Amino acid sequence: MTDLTGRTALVTGGGSGLGAAIARALHRAGADVVVVGRDRGRLSSVADGLGGRTRALVCDVSDAASVDRLRDELAGTDVSILVNNAGIAGPVAALTDIDVSAWDEVFAVNVRGTFLMCRALLPAMVARGSGDVINIASVSGKRPLAHRTPYTASKLAVIGLTATLAFEVGPAGVTVNSLSPGPVAGERMTRNLRLEAERSGSSVQDAEAAFVSRSALGRMVTEAEVGAAVVAMLRMPGMCGADVDLSAGMVA
Repeated sequence: MTDLTGRTALVTGGGSGLGAAIARALHRAGADVVVVGRDRGRLSSVADGLGGRTRALVCDVSDAASVDRLRDELAGTDVSILVNNAGIAGPVAALTDIDVSAWDEVFAVNVRGTFLMCRALLPAMVARGSGDVINIASVSGKRPLAHRTPYTASKLAVIGLTATLAFEVGPAGVTVNSLSPGPVAGERMTRNLRLEAERSGSSVQDAEAAFVSRSALGRMVTEAEVGAAVVAMLRMPGMCGADVDLSAGMVA
């Protein structure tokens, strides 16, 4: 359990942000890595940066036919680690101002995508009698976050999916867990803070200060810390059906 050499890990949403950071951490730990997403250029950039033992495959995780094609492309590859990271933030608005299409889009990627990827790749893991699934959820699925109802509801759904799926495939030797980061410093949080500042009439700096004031460490977590947490969870073989907070103390 000191490294992941000889294992193949697939990371959805692997072309940027958290997905790219998770891919880097898994690669450093010795795993072969498949980065999956919708933007071929970004995926190729991540794969080229990692070097050998890396593949970049295009897939829309919210589309069943696209996921089936991905599964077929991976025929002959024993994917033993699945990290369902693909997700979108959705609108920053009061629930009564959110379009149905915007709500559905968040659930299509964040929840349906997780379901479709698990449905496609779990049968092979169950047949082998081993494998690990880590679903990226969020502390925002477990506490109030005003004007973010599609996102928070979708992330709580991911946690519920994780807990139940663990009992379905655990007896076959496959672990399923979720990782719930708090606000992660990066492009997505910058966008969310800007939208919140526009909505509330405050500055971006004030919006950020309000966020980090809720955490014990008084800061956001980093993408690299999320990647390290994924690797650490894979090195804890007795963990199954768990949801791990990585929030700089935001849930404490």
